[in-house]
Amino acid sequence: MSIWFNKSLSFADLKYPGTKTMNEFLGIEWVELGDDYLIMRMPVEDKTKQPYGLLHGGASCTLAETVGSLASHFVIDPEKFICVGLEINANHVRSARSGYVTATCTPLHIGSSTHVWDIKIKDDKQKLVCISRLTVAILKKPQGY
Repeated sequence: MSIWFNKSLSFADLKYPGTKTMNEFLGIEWVELGDDYLIMRMPVEDKTKQPYGLLHGGASCTLAETVGSLASHFVIDPEKFICVGLEINANHVRSARSGYVTATCTPLHIGSSTHVWDIKIKDDKQKLVCISRLTVAILKKPQGY
């Protein structure tokens, strides 16, 4: 059974809620949508690396927060609510130097005021790069927003 607010949500329907955002700048893109998961990926290139030529931990956190926040966006009624990151943690367990890193986001908790997401980021060889947990706050949509 689908966790998404729009039960007929399909991969073809996926669109970013905004434009000119960090996810666009870093090249984050959609990969797959399932009934209870969302997958996105990001290139490992100059703008996502730190000075040693490795994937920047902050870029991994950006990918994790993007996929988790968008998953929450698809769970809520966007006419009534907005979702914002409340807390993120990340364990960087392996480096990546090139290719793509892919984040798979699954729910740990979907409540009325918070969502908690488990996000695993892997490299092109399916080696675990980062484990992240994101807590998202669900807020009433402000008037005029």
